[in-house]
Amino acid sequence: MRQFAVIGLGSFGLQVARRMAANGGEVLVVDLDEHLVDEAKDFVQRAVIADATDDRALAELGLDAMDAVLVCLGSIQSSVLAVLHLRELKVKRIVAMAVSSDHVKILNSLGADRVIYPEQDAAERLANSLSWGNVLDHVPLAPGFSMLEAAAPDEMIGKTLKESGIGARYGIQIIAVKELVPDRFNLAPRAEFVIKESDILIMLGRDQDLERFKRGE
Repeated sequence: MRQFAVIGLGSFGLQVARRMAANGGEVLVVDLDEHLVDEAKDFVQRAVIADATDDRALAELGLDAMDAVLVCLGSIQSSVLAVLHLRELKVKRIVAMAVSSDHVKILNSLGADRVIYPEQDAAERLANSLSWGNVLDHVPLAPGFSMLEAAAPDEMIGKTLKESGIGARYGIQIIAVKELVPDRFNLAPRAEFVIKESDILIMLGRDQDLERFKRGE
């Protein structure tokens, strides 16, 4: 069983901890607020009241044995100190939440393995969905590559995946199709799969190719 720790139980930290526990992970949560720690006790294996800015308190939690430690503190100062201490403890993987663009830079400079900026991510997804009506979600996976979830364009409806020419035209792959009618999820659909008006396409590709698809070029 994979082991995780979540430091900071604001709304984001609580949601992450709850989801990882539901996914079968062994989760430790840490916060100074007794009420938040009590709330998390119902769905995680360990819930500890501790100050994440105290290096000695962190050292006692065995965080170096965790597969990943997530720092979800809303205070920039507290977040920075926690990440600094976790680096000194040689934690395997540190994922830190940022609350501003400057915070992102600081966390990266401290050596966090991954920095997430929920406010910016949500804003970008909303802008993408409003800018391109058929786009439902756009998830960056690695530099230059993303996963795109979009409603089937009108010109592809009634055609098979092969006939749609999406691979040849854009150089992107349809890795799954969510069928709404009937309610089914098709992973790695076959070339002869016929696209319906209610289908949602999940695509993987280079950002520049996905952008061409969005614009219908």
